[in-house]
Amino acid sequence: MVYGYIRVSSDKQTVENQRFEITVFCKKNDLIVDNWVEETISGTKNYKQRKLGSLLRVIKRNDLIVCSELSRLGRSFYMIMEILSVCMNKGCRVWTIKDGYRLGDDIQSKVLAFAFGISAEIERTLISQRTKEALARRKAEGQHLGRKKGSVTKCEHLKLHRYHSRVVKYVQRGLTVYDIAKRLHCSYSQAKRYIDRYHLTQTSKSSYIE
Repeated sequence: MVYGYIRVSSDKQTVENQRFEITVFCKKNDLIVDNWVEETISGTKNYKQRKLGSLLRVIKRNDLIVCSELSRLGRSFYMIMEILSVCMNKGCRVWTIKDGYRLGDDIQSKVLAFAFGISAEIERTLISQRTKEALARRKAEGQHLGRKKGSVTKCEHLKLHRYHSRVVKYVQRGLTVYDIAKRLHCSYSQAKRYIDRYHLTQTSKSSYIE
């Protein structure tokens, strides 16, 4: 499959120029575009939240993505690296017209993918190191790290607090935490934390009306 990928940042920009470039390029290289993927969105938006992300989830080995230039994929170096790395891992190809990149199953592409992988790993290591240093500094300053033991997150509280009377009733009936979690469609740990947080037992009384 050959995919023509077109991205513009605003409605004021036309997709026709990119479509024309890709069409002419494919004709010169004896290619036929099987599917067009067009979107109007900023290149700074994470590719996973764009149509490009959906394309990368379904693309298969030996498929080809053709776009006018690398900047159509993303506006940051690391995002482009991640996208190309995904393509390399899936065995699909990426060709750009203006830049002249040919990412495929050849030694140059493999070297490029290796460089991408190393760069991404270095970036992850740096982020991890900066996070550890920040946490160590906060700890040294006496700040509490993480949420208090036995507390529930705001999301968990909002979800389970709506069913407080049901939780109390289930506890009074002797249902296990597992059964309660299953009935409330939440995780075991969420139910356990909520029950412990409010010290619910089989003798608990609720002021809530179901």
